[in-house]
Amino acid sequence: MTPAEIAAAVGGVLEPAPGVELASVSGAAQTDSRLVEPGSLFFALRGETTDGHLFAPAAVENGAVLLIVERKLDLPVTQIVVQDSLDALADLAKTVVAAVRAGGGLRVVGITGSNGKTTTKNMLRAVLSAVGPTVAPRGSFNNHVGAPLSMLSLERDTRFLVVEMGASGVGEIARTVGIAKPDIAVVLKVGLAHSGEFGGIEATQRAKAEIVTELPPEAVAVLNADDERVAAMAALTRARPVWFGLDARAEVRADDLRATASGTRFTLITPELRTEVSLRILGEHHVMNALATLAVARELGIPLEGAIESLEAVERAERWRMELLRRSDGIVVINDAYNASPDSMSAALKTLAQIIEPGQRSIAVLGEMAELGDEANEEHDRIGRLVVRLNIQKLVVVGHGARHIHNAAGLEGSWDGESVLVGSTEEAYDLVNHDLRAGDVVLVKSSNSAGLRWLGDRLGEVPA
Repeated sequence: MTPAEIAAAVGGVLEPAPGVELASVSGAAQTDSRLVEPGSLFFALRGETTDGHLFAPAAVENGAVLLIVERKLDLPVTQIVVQDSLDALADLAKTVVAAVRAGGGLRVVGITGSNGKTTTKNMLRAVLSAVGPTVAPRGSFNNHVGAPLSMLSLERDTRFLVVEMGASGVGEIARTVGIAKPDIAVVLKVGLAHSGEFGGIEATQRAKAEIVTELPPEAVAVLNADDERVAAMAALTRARPVWFGLDARAEVRADDLRATASGTRFTLITPELRTEVSLRILGEHHVMNALATLAVARELGIPLEGAIESLEAVERAERWRMELLRRSDGIVVINDAYNASPDSMSAALKTLAQIIEPGQRSIAVLGEMAELGDEANEEHDRIGRLVVRLNIQKLVVVGHGARHIHNAAGLEGSWDGESVLVGSTEEAYDLVNHDLRAGDVVLVKSSNSAGLRWLGDRLGEVPA
């Protein structure tokens, strides 16, 4: 795009740099000056604790050729002055998506849910990339900054755009929907993840429903038939609902689920097909993500046989998400410490219990589940009791914020000393590593803020 075209898209005032002729901008858009490369466009965003304008000189030094700013800066580079840089980011992303859509056959898929967004996005990337050029963000690029930034990596020949839509409050998903205008919207689950930020699960449900409420009649809403809060969203949208799940009414459903340390198998049933699927990703809970992916593929006209082949080649959900680390001494570590909610914690513990074979020992190393608000104590208590009821043989709880897991496990009368509470990841490493023996299977699970993902890497002997 030319600087003038960009200025028109964001409603800004173009301030050309004296003596510099900038015909067009074709580099990446960035909000982090450290990621800027020659030819980049840099958005100077104001945050709660810092101001991107302070980093504009570093962006220029790294090769930025155009700045989006809220005040003109004394820098030798072309600038576009706008009222709000964050709004400008959204406006430019909306313009780019619309232009690529108008120029070809771009299809946009939006994904939300309390759990599983990133895994489903990665599954969709694998399936769609085998069919045509696909843009899907790396990592959890799913907020009001990350989502539009990922859209700005579209090329004119991009065929599929996958947008992961997270939110910490009501209105954020609606904003992203307004930018991307999905042809297909997927809702995976409504759970307690981040419910403290939303103010309860009902508010979470309303926020997640924003992805379907504004869809046009020609769009498709891919909904989890097994989650009553998601199923209720069918009444809130003009889009055609398509169901996935274990429920018999689902058009894309699974039966005969089997979890092992090598992956997860299930029977896929659709109106057109009944076949076996073997995921390399660990955990029965990822079957729902696979079903959502296959439902999208089916709606896009992608042959399911090919989609299944792509799914079966996916080695892991994402770094630190049910990541299987096999040590040379026969010990297995499941590092799932990037995110944690009551639902995902329960699912991970059930997977640990399911994959243990005779003679093996199950060990759970658990940290705090963050952002649960008033539900925090009760939900940590519930996890502690679940650990005992699943017959997990050893429990190590890390940090004061997770203490209720330890306390609840100790109150389940069948246990005597199998649970230990430690104050730091260093203490946890020393305790667990000293006690490990061949055949042990160790689950490391917590919210990102607890920092247990690095502990999982150490226990799995993964270099930093």
